[in-house]
Amino acid sequence: MTIKTLIATLVAATALGGLAQAESHAGTDNPMVGGAAMFPDQTIVENAVNSADHTTLVAAVKAAGLVDTLNSAGPFTVFAPTNAAFDRISDDSLNALLQPEAKAQLTQILTCHVVAANAMSDAIAGMIMDDGGMHSVETVGGCTLQARMDGSEITLTDENGREATVTIADVRQSNGVIHVIDRVLLPAQ
Repeated sequence: MTIKTLIATLVAATALGGLAQAESHAGTDNPMVGGAAMFPDQTIVENAVNSADHTTLVAAVKAAGLVDTLNSAGPFTVFAPTNAAFDRISDDSLNALLQPEAKAQLTQILTCHVVAANAMSDAIAGMIMDDGGMHSVETVGGCTLQARMDGSEITLTDENGREATVTIADVRQSNGVIHVIDRVLLPAQ
């Protein structure tokens, strides 16, 4: 099964459940992501599977065996690349990453998007200001991201100089927070 087939299957399976949940989302003050309600009493994985914008990320998390970790108590801050961010990677490279023999590499890439803390955007912005305009962010995967402000938006630069922008901030979860980003970040190459 190719990544595109897997993604199409995931989108179809989650679309039906998302409609019923949207009605009960209204009082949470949590942003919608990928057309789906995000519930602060659900885990990162429980919410992410409902986002039409994160089907590739969910498939990658499953392939890397990280579902149990991201369903655990945390807390975690996840910088969650969208499908469009993954589309910047060639289909061949992405399919290769999802193979069992590439699990260690995929795990490192994904955990370079995870911080072992609950860091809301105002706290990140405060750390950036306190550190003179740039704050180093240590990830679970051993990567160091550089957080900066670009106007009112937070940007993250990986160890290769690739920059991602937080497009949706502060999506509260029961075990942390998700910040949606527009690019896949990579460990030093």
